[in-house]
Amino acid sequence: MPTPFSLDLSDTLTLILAGGKGSRLEPLTTDRAKPAVPFGGVYRIIDFTLSNCIHSGLRRVYVLTQYQARSLEEHIRFGWNFLPRRLEQFISVRPPHHRREERWYQGTADAIYQNLATIVDERPKRVLVLSGDHIYKMDYREMLREHLEHEAALTIGAVRIPVAESPRFGIFSVDPHQRVVAFDEKPPRGREIPGEPGYCLGSMGIYVFETEELIQRLQADAADPNSSHDFGKNIIPAMIKESKVYAHAFRDVDGSHTPYWRDVGTIDAFFDAHMDLCGPLPQLNLHDLNWPIYSLWHNDPPAKTIFSGDQSKVAKVSDSMLSPGVVVSGGSVYRSVLSNRVHVAEGALVEDSILFSGVQVHPGAKVRKAILDKWAEVPSDMTIGYDLEEDAKRFHVTSSGIVVVPRKARFKPQLVH
Repeated sequence: MPTPFSLDLSDTLTLILAGGKGSRLEPLTTDRAKPAVPFGGVYRIIDFTLSNCIHSGLRRVYVLTQYQARSLEEHIRFGWNFLPRRLEQFISVRPPHHRREERWYQGTADAIYQNLATIVDERPKRVLVLSGDHIYKMDYREMLREHLEHEAALTIGAVRIPVAESPRFGIFSVDPHQRVVAFDEKPPRGREIPGEPGYCLGSMGIYVFETEELIQRLQADAADPNSSHDFGKNIIPAMIKESKVYAHAFRDVDGSHTPYWRDVGTIDAFFDAHMDLCGPLPQLNLHDLNWPIYSLWHNDPPAKTIFSGDQSKVAKVSDSMLSPGVVVSGGSVYRSVLSNRVHVAEGALVEDSILFSGVQVHPGAKVRKAILDKWAEVPSDMTIGYDLEEDAKRFHVTSSGIVVVPRKARFKPQLVH
């Protein structure tokens, strides 16, 4: 059996699936891919997966893009172009190859299939397939070691989820040795974990394949006219019957009993994840110096609060995250995440909200339980999040009452009666 010391990361090629449209996150994904959506003030969603790769010692990484990829590709080019290519280390973008049939990626398996030539050229012993649109910290070396120890053809990252969330995940069952014995893609109700009623094992969309096995499976799948070319629907169920497929239980690098892994694929999930960051003890520790999250650095000045001279307009900030370049000039900010270059003017109020880069909240304006996309401007004395019926005439409002203001939104000042 291989030992932990036999792991050679140069034998692993990493492919990150980052072409998802993220329709449930609209309008935040109207003009950008889901992995490019800002998160936590200074990051993009994909930064978490890429940071995991760097911390795990993975240095050959291809990012497979597709939908509205411009901002994502620019983010990777300017923020992640630091590995020395002369040492065969890289983080490189791979858009769809428009071959003779000129088609986009048809599914997760098809995205990898269209990059088979790249895999063959790189000659890895194994391929790590990741999703670029989840928030978590993970050392992939632990999963790779288990894969070798089990002599597996495929190892799947597994996370413990409530049974009620089964319709959103691939759900599988394992034997006492963690070998996968059954897999169902998004069932109405997944099989519960023995001894843990109410919970089941969900797929994280993370896979370690032996290269030859992967190539064989993808070629067979591509030749099947009835296949939807998806790992969860087609590749994995077939492999369970014929090859050694194992599950790797996800463990957070923080060592917490309940590891943090979030699919922020809906506005509500995205909003809730940010509100958790504002709490005194957030589940996701962004201040962990042992596992920092890297991103494109913006050379903005430190955040600043300003006392305007009027005692009634002292800047008040609590339970919030302020990014570089933020200025709170006599305004009030509570339980909110402010990205770089946000300005909150005197007398303005921002609470329970997420403000992307460059948002301007003018004097006397009030924003509550809202997400404001980049460079939106809220005129003086305007209110957002106080009259949802009125807000719904101009913005997207979720059933839970979260108001989403689009990028570069400009509005006429409201008439004061």
